[in-house]
Amino acid sequence: MAQLRLNYQEFTDRNAEIIAIGPEDQKGFSAFWNKENMPFPGIPDPKHQIADLYGQEVKMFKLGRMPAMLVIDKKGFIRYKHLGESMSDIPKESEVLSVLDTIDKEQ
Repeated sequence: MAQLRLNYQEFTDRNAEIIAIGPEDQKGFSAFWNKENMPFPGIPDPKHQIADLYGQEVKMFKLGRMPAMLVIDKKGFIRYKHLGESMSDIPKESEVLSVLDTIDKEQ
């Protein structure tokens, strides 16, 4: 998430918004968000309702909720979906930015 914070402008330059979904409750999530000074919105999801909606897995033997990255266009269609198999399985930022560039060209 630190990388997303550092390169947030790359996403907003493409008319995209990052919304992070976290497994913490409201209090824990807010504390983290404020401490880390995150520039984009985040939503606590302690009951995994949003995670379940998009198929994000929780693997207790791999430290909990696996990383997931989705690009959802302005019409609500999922244009890109990556569900990680481990905590380090995160798509390259360039891959996601390329998807955003494609969407932008279509519009």
